[in-house]
Amino acid sequence: MYYAVFEDGSHQYRVSEGDVVRVDYRDLEIGAPIEFNRVLLYEKEGDTQIGAPLLEGVRVVGEVVDHPSTKLYIQHFRRRKNYRRLRGHRQHYTSVQIQWILLAGQQPPAEPEGSAANPAAEEATAGANR
Repeated sequence: MYYAVFEDGSHQYRVSEGDVVRVDYRDLEIGAPIEFNRVLLYEKEGDTQIGAPLLEGVRVVGEVVDHPSTKLYIQHFRRRKNYRRLRGHRQHYTSVQIQWILLAGQQPPAEPEGSAANPAAEEATAGANR
């Protein structure tokens, strides 16, 4: 099991491959790749690398999964004063699924033929199997 800690905006995230993390909103299409270069720490089976302040060449690569949002309600109330206020705020986020944690000089593995690179071929083969 290995993980990395990266910084995005003013937040730090501890992630492993396959994790889904919610970062600040980015105007990217769903399925678009995203890369985080500000990696602070990397650990694999007890071998820990700590950046001072960052690890050179280490990057976390992911894919945009969704753009969820949460609605927050802020309510103020003072008893016996006829004072009530209700305000709302919707915060938008970007959900990213972490695909690879790459060390310096590493490249992401190539996708096999017929995978997600050609969705029309998948639909044709799925329709033929029915």
